[in-house]
Amino acid sequence: MRRTGSRPGWWLLFAALVGLMVVIAACSDDDDDEEDGGDDGSPTAAAGKIDISSVPELDDGTLLVGSDIAYPPIEFFEEGTDTPTGLDVDLMNAMGVAMGVDVEFTQVADFAGIVGDLTSERYDVVMSAISITPEREAEIDFVPYFGPAGTGILVQAGNPDGIASIEDLCGKAVGAQVGTFQVEQMTGFNAAECADNPIDIKEYPDNPASVEDLKLGRTAAQLSDDPVAAYAALLSDELLEVTVTGFDSAPYGIGVRKDSTELRGVLEEALAAIKKDGTYDSILADWGQEALALD
Repeated sequence: MRRTGSRPGWWLLFAALVGLMVVIAACSDDDDDEEDGGDDGSPTAAAGKIDISSVPELDDGTLLVGSDIAYPPIEFFEEGTDTPTGLDVDLMNAMGVAMGVDVEFTQVADFAGIVGDLTSERYDVVMSAISITPEREAEIDFVPYFGPAGTGILVQAGNPDGIASIEDLCGKAVGAQVGTFQVEQMTGFNAAECADNPIDIKEYPDNPASVEDLKLGRTAAQLSDDPVAAYAALLSDELLEVTVTGFDSAPYGIGVRKDSTELRGVLEEALAAIKKDGTYDSILADWGQEALALD
């Protein structure tokens, strides 16, 4: 039978005292965590530590990112969905955590117009495996974050045309995505190495379309960034292989308007933060791109 009465037993007093001690200890731990900024150096512990109060583009708490989301493994849509994923997406989301803002990736109309879209203020920034070139730097500023990545030459398995160098592209049909650095490269080859026997440059609206035409034998080769070429070969069921890598390398950059100086500054802080806490290296490892970490 339960004991009743107005005076609690000694064991109830003891239990209450223990409970009070636990609460006091927990509060003390919370205070220590707030003062130290967390004890594990994780992205969560560093979340929102960057001052964005002077950045007009982030007044609404969202960073709008323009991207051509068809360049795996850098950025692409998860199969059967409209959910963006990839190296760029993971890196920018981690930077968003450090800044304390949401990140929204938006598909651009086409990669060739991505710089113009940024200067027209359709997006806050652009991030789409954009190689930093002097021509682009004349129009916008960049926050370098990856690479440098070179160009890879993708061919059919067995390399039937014996393409082993840039010069071997001369006189052949070669595909690449419109507006990419690779189109610029081939145009330069046609003015120099291939002047007497120019490359038949085939431009495609996106990279997967150019890879598909290579599979079908409509082109002799396809050019894209090294990690993208390697990824396409990996997913080709051994129909394709990379024969040349690493020429004309350049780092990738997050594109920022030249008048967005405050935004560029906080992006640089956010990138430094995810490098310091190990998130950057972890993301690159997830996508097999550790070799292209930016120092």
